[in-house]
Amino acid sequence: MNKNKQVVVSLKGALENGDVFEQTPEDHPLLLILGQSTIFPVLEKVLDEMRPGDTREITLAPEEAYGPHHQDLVQTIDQAAFSGKIQPAPGMILSLKVEKDGGEEKVPATVVSVVNGKVTVDYNHPLAGKPVVYTLTMHSILE
Repeated sequence: MNKNKQVVVSLKGALENGDVFEQTPEDHPLLLILGQSTIFPVLEKVLDEMRPGDTREITLAPEEAYGPHHQDLVQTIDQAAFSGKIQPAPGMILSLKVEKDGGEEKVPATVVSVVNGKVTVDYNHPLAGKPVVYTLTMHSILE
């Protein structure tokens, strides 16, 4: 790969069913520097091979994108732990404290369900375990 190659691109990220989760505005393409690990390595490799005017669609397996879904990152918490400060509901993304390396850290968690005073949360990335489809358009390569 041509590290530090600067490219101007548009991209669209979607699930296999076509639901778009990320898209650059048409009038604001991205300036990317390849080799900086700012995008998935598979996409960097494809961009390195593209020429201005090219458009490519690439399907990434979960392992190439947001990773596999880890069931051990799904946990159930007593609703009382929220001390009435918040009413968790399915789909909400909460910032919860977890212990990591001997200290506390806040991490995002998606509320999966609330049943009988128990709140099930998922600490996985929302796209973990899902194949994703990226459409890349190369606008220019900067020298």
